[in-house]
Amino acid sequence: MADTSCRRAHEHCYVSAVTFPDPTELNALGPLRSLLQAMDDDIARLYADSGIEGVRPRFSKALIRLHRRGAMTVRDLAAQVEVTHSAMSQTVTAMRTAGLVVSAPGPDARTRLVELTERGRALVPFLEAEWAATEAVWDELDAEVPYSLRRVVADLEAALERRPFRDRIRARIDPGAPPPTAP
Repeated sequence: MADTSCRRAHEHCYVSAVTFPDPTELNALGPLRSLLQAMDDDIARLYADSGIEGVRPRFSKALIRLHRRGAMTVRDLAAQVEVTHSAMSQTVTAMRTAGLVVSAPGPDARTRLVELTERGRALVPFLEAEWAATEAVWDELDAEVPYSLRRVVADLEAALERRPFRDRIRARIDPGAPPPTAP
């Protein structure tokens, strides 16, 4: 009996895999993610070409904010950089390993203050120049294409304000699809 149900399940999975295409092969945001990754990779190569080792593009905003606003907690830095606490905690660990920041006990036992090291401070002028140059290049690219990326983003935000993404997805899910169940 168990062998039969396993065989049926296998046949169903095989038929499903052959009959229905893998939905992850459709990936509307894939090209945008690839483009952004390629741009980040170019910035990382610029750092390397400039002799800057151990610095990733994702560090730059955090390092600039620490320089401009002083030491802050991981939570505050995450809010400043607009990432999750977990993502910033990982970034701070990587920046500490690279010798760019140090952390010390914060105002209470649960927090730590992150501040720049001498090496981190020394990099800020270059990072600020790179940030300004990157923004100028975005402006240049925006002018080069027949439609502005900033305009596209604003239009998409307005459309999602009118009808949220979650509601749009929910409306397209097959009502006959079984809800997920815990194993």
